[in-house]
Amino acid sequence: MIILRAKSLRKSLKGDQMLDYKIVEQAGFYAIGKAITVSTKEDENLDHIPRFWDECSRDGTLEKLCADFHREEMLGVCTDFDHQSGRFTYMIAVRGGEAYVGQDYLVRQIPANTWAVFTSTGPMPDAIQAVWRHIFQEWLPSSGYEHADAPDLEVYPPGDPNSVNYRCEVWIPIIKK
Repeated sequence: MIILRAKSLRKSLKGDQMLDYKIVEQAGFYAIGKAITVSTKEDENLDHIPRFWDECSRDGTLEKLCADFHREEMLGVCTDFDHQSGRFTYMIAVRGGEAYVGQDYLVRQIPANTWAVFTSTGPMPDAIQAVWRHIFQEWLPSSGYEHADAPDLEVYPPGDPNSVNYRCEVWIPIIKK
């Protein structure tokens, strides 16, 4: 990962909870992985995405992706948004250095962008789902930024995602209002 610029900040949310984040300029890259289409209607995505992770863990997809591309860090990529229907593509992916050509995986180019990067600490999926809610319900409306037209990212380093100490990140593409 090439971070071009980063600035760390903290934002006080309702109920005196702090949300740690940083503003990062990130070079573009390819995300390579497996995908499903989900909907935000009736919070379908909150159920289907964790089940997709479980399925990809059980069937060996996670291990194969990491081995095929020599990576340890996994990504969750939210792309191809249809705001009218609430549907989007969710990829379980790894970073790739160049376009992948093959039949096993889907490829999405992630453009260079400015990102707000939020830390999530705690067991998955509850911890990261809480961060997503805070970002879109509280932080984004009052931040002076708006969502840019680019994929959202979840960055999962190696570790036990069921641990109360597990740390991962949510990357939101942003532009100044």
